[in-house]
Amino acid sequence: MAVQQNKVTRSRRNMRRSHDALVAANPNECPSCGELKRPHHVCPSCGWYAGREVIARGDEVELDEDAA
Repeated sequence: MAVQQNKVTRSRRNMRRSHDALVAANPNECPSCGELKRPHHVCPSCGWYAGREVIARGDEVELDEDAA
């Protein structure tokens, strides 16, 4: 088992952890519906990405009686 040779001071320990802080999200506004979405991701509310519909939403899909 590894055992430290000298005590690590609070200052050195905290300096090592200075880069571990979480960064706040950077949401963008969806150009088609105006909702906030993650950059470079499909909009979860409307299903559009880069000016085209990528995911058809469940309320817009027409199903046969056989499929349902």
